[in-house]
Amino acid sequence: MSKLVPEITTYKRESAFADLPLFDPLAKDGHFIEVTLWRNGAGFDVRLISHTNQSFLMTWGEFKALKKLIKELEK
Repeated sequence: MSKLVPEITTYKRESAFADLPLFDPLAKDGHFIEVTLWRNGAGFDVRLISHTNQSFLMTWGEFKALKKLIKELEK
């Protein structure tokens, strides 16, 4: 029986980073947000280091729905 050798790929992830105090008056020094695109292009990770310290994943479809709901609330 032959052993299968797993194929391992390394790559660099595309990310964008911003200090939160530039956008949020409640943010403190050291608070930030970082968005990293998925390698397959289907979505992104969000890392939010602030009062709540959250990370979440979102597909582009979920993001489109979120934007639509926010626009509805802003009316």
